[in-house]
Amino acid sequence: MRPRRFLPNGALRGRVRVPGDKSISHRAIMLSSLAVGESRITGLLEGEDVLATAAAMRAMGAHVERTGSGEWRVNGVGVGALLQPEQALDMGNSGTSTRLLMGLIASHPIQATFVGDGSLSKRPMGRVIEPLSLMGADVTSTVGGRLPLILRGASPAVPIRYRLPVASAQVKSAVLLAGLNTPGITTVVEPVPTRDHSERMLRGFGADLNVEVDDDGARVITVRGEAELRPQVIDVPGDPSSAAFFVVAALLVEGSDLTIENVGLNPTRAALFDVLRQMGGSIEEVNRREVGGEPVADLLVRHSALRGIEVDPSVAPSMIDEFPILFVAAAMAQGRTTTSGLDELRVKESDRLAVMATALSAAGARVEEREDGLVIEGTGGELLRGGSNHPVATHLDHRIAMSMAVAGLVSRSGVEIDDTRPIATSFPTFEGLLDGAAISEARA
Repeated sequence: MRPRRFLPNGALRGRVRVPGDKSISHRAIMLSSLAVGESRITGLLEGEDVLATAAAMRAMGAHVERTGSGEWRVNGVGVGALLQPEQALDMGNSGTSTRLLMGLIASHPIQATFVGDGSLSKRPMGRVIEPLSLMGADVTSTVGGRLPLILRGASPAVPIRYRLPVASAQVKSAVLLAGLNTPGITTVVEPVPTRDHSERMLRGFGADLNVEVDDDGARVITVRGEAELRPQVIDVPGDPSSAAFFVVAALLVEGSDLTIENVGLNPTRAALFDVLRQMGGSIEEVNRREVGGEPVADLLVRHSALRGIEVDPSVAPSMIDEFPILFVAAAMAQGRTTTSGLDELRVKESDRLAVMATALSAAGARVEEREDGLVIEGTGGELLRGGSNHPVATHLDHRIAMSMAVAGLVSRSGVEIDDTRPIATSFPTFEGLLDGAAISEARA
């Protein structure tokens, strides 16, 4: 355990750059490993989750090599040529690695055992197991569809038309990745749009992928199997989920004027920034551009007086990972913020609704936990009381740890986190950047 108390430390000023987008980093490693030839990646997130993906692809035959800070070179084996790993694939805390790699392996004639840490082993995989089983994969899992599990791929796999019962980019991506080595056309019907990094990157690597909108408004995504992927040069933009912590911190800490560089603003990921603007947040996009098919900009964020709102549940898929930090913003807003439609948060690295309700209440916020969301009565800008001598239980959840770290910056007595180690899964440099952004004000 590595506890730390986060205390008010002055305004956040200057410029920071967050690590590369985690979702894009995972996919860049995977698809480069399936392309014949050498791909080069810059800006890759080097957190533990992405490193778990890199290790798994090495175990299945790809040559994955780090050549510098955020710079990687991958020589792929080709679609259909993955090798059977000699040992269990250790996914650590990464649900994305697990679900997407299950899709990749499902249409290859190999067997793989997936294991993970205590937190990941509690997360259900049934929503991925169901469509992959329809394609012919055989999965033996722990009770409840949990890790450890053994997946035996099908050869040949069976193309399916699968309508997502819940909005999930991971399930969508797993089926599309399985479709790469499946004869014929594999189709995913998505009633509610989710992050579309897989579709963008699959096209970029040369997959025959099409997206249409059905009569009922659903996205119909098709991929033609037995694909031949071409190696690429990929520049990974900054992760909006990581930028979110600095955006909220700058909005809440008085006197802050912070620029966050090179943030990916894919419309299926950036809903948090729109919601914060609805609450009165000053978030300006500077130098908007496109990098590798993804919209990118620098975000100029200034301290703002926020007001509570009712968050439209339809935006949840576009900001599902950002709700913990939104709850911190709501705790400091003027009036009531209501969220709903967030059942998905109960099956993340932790039950994020219950854990954030407990953590914020302990820090002095007024929070009501409902079945599918939280209702928060804000302080109107007044500092939170702060935590007692009992540290926040983060349940090995990196986003809980970082969210409550930000809460500590706007509290009177600070907030103690029980263990900061899980932060390294997605944002290894978080604490240093947070300290540095506040220190720059003292130097100014």
